Amino acid sequence: MVEQERSVSIDPDRPMDILDAACPSRDVFVNLADKWALLMLASLRERGAQRYSELQRSLGGISRKMLSQTLRTLERDGLVLRSVDPEVSPPLVLYGLTDLGSEIAEETRALCSWTEKRAARVHAARIAYDQRHASAQGMRADSGGE
Repeated sequence: MVEQERSVSIDPDRPMDILDAACPSRDVFVNLADKWALLMLASLRERGAQRYSELQRSLGGISRKMLSQTLRTLERDGLVLRSVDPEVSPPLVLYGLTDLGSEIAEETRALCSWTEKRAARVHAARIAYDQRHASAQGMRADSGGE
C-alpha cells in the first residue's frame, strides 16, 4: 500500500472521477478501500487515539508489518496523526485521526453499519453460490468434463 509516488499536479478545472485510472482521486480511493485502512479508521473513530499495540489488538489479525504499512499510508494521506510524548519513558506514541481522518471515518459509519446488519445475508448468498457451483462442477465431472 505504501509506495513512493511522483508529484501529482491537480488541474482544478478537471472534475474528479474515481473510475478514471489517471485521476488523482483514484489512488486516494484505492488507499481508503484497503480492508485494513477501513478497519483502522473505524477503530480510531470508535475508540479514539491508541498506542500501536492497542490498535493491533483492536484490529485482530493484522500483522505488525501490515499495521505499520497502513499507518504510514494513512499518515501520509493526512488521515492519521502520530504523536509522541517524550516526557514519558519510554516515549508514549499515539495514533489518532486528523480532522480529515475524522471526516472520512464518519463517512464509513454507514458502510460499517450496513455490513453488520447484512453480514448474515451475504454469508447465506456465498453458501448458495458455492452450492450451485459445486453441483455444476459435479455435473460436468459426471458427464466427462464436456
